[in-house]
Amino acid sequence: MDVHNLAFEWTETSRHWLVEVPLRITIYVVVALIARYFLHRMIDRATGRSRKKGDVDRQTAAGKPPLLRHLRDRVPTSASGPEVAERRLQRAQTIGSVLKSTVSIVLLTWIVLAILNVVGVNIAPFIASAGVIGLAIGFGAQNLVRDFVTGVFMLLEDQYGVGDFVDLGEATGEVQSVGLRITTVRDIDGTLWYVRNGEIARVGNMSQEYAVARIEVPVALTADVDMAEQVALDAAEAAVADPAMAEKVLGRPEMLGVQELSPDLLTLRMTLKTRPNAQWAVQRKLRREILRAYDEHDIELPYPRGRVHAVVGD
Repeated sequence: MDVHNLAFEWTETSRHWLVEVPLRITIYVVVALIARYFLHRMIDRATGRSRKKGDVDRQTAAGKPPLLRHLRDRVPTSASGPEVAERRLQRAQTIGSVLKSTVSIVLLTWIVLAILNVVGVNIAPFIASAGVIGLAIGFGAQNLVRDFVTGVFMLLEDQYGVGDFVDLGEATGEVQSVGLRITTVRDIDGTLWYVRNGEIARVGNMSQEYAVARIEVPVALTADVDMAEQVALDAAEAAVADPAMAEKVLGRPEMLGVQELSPDLLTLRMTLKTRPNAQWAVQRKLRREILRAYDEHDIELPYPRGRVHAVVGD
């Protein structure tokens, strides 16, 4: 009788460890892999990653990635179709990579805990230990966590994107890439700056909605100020009428008058609303045309006439 009972118990134990436990583990793993596959596919569809490369150009304002349809979009008005599509695609895919990583971590954690529960291990101490370890890692890697969290909010709020001209404090230039931890900016000298997102205290974006060209022109103290203002305004109006310039501006020049007075000169200021990233080209063009007009109308400048002639001459 005892031998029979022992054999029966051994058979039940063997069946539990050799059949039931492996089967339940296999089911958990298969369910997790299937869930991961379908969730990643959904994220890829939402971010546009599953589309062919040739279809990227079709992602305009009317057809941007589904993931961004309910998020604020600050695409520069001067950006072309392919630039807009590439900017949106990179933003969506970066956010998508966060979602995919989160899905993988959650599913992996669930599998580990489920397997431990199947083999009869008390998972309560593991959960408590995981909390303590996570707190320690978070405290030790707080800079990394801050960079990551800041990068996520920058992408969600679309504070800047590839192609924008930004001022990040220590670095000013054109954004080359936006990641979860690092933003790369190339300045006017060609230097590529790697800026940690967590270190960005403020962002000045010069490529959103519109810009303002500020033109300041020096005039001699003995010059007729009213005439100098009118000549400068007429020269600016004529320059803006040029079709090549008209597509860069959004308004008409406005003469603000004397901005600064010093012992040897006074400075006139003029402003003009332009398209994003066009303000610098407009400034250079208007300065040249105003100096040329001053030379033609004998408006006195606080510099030797020969040097001004060299600047404005063809």
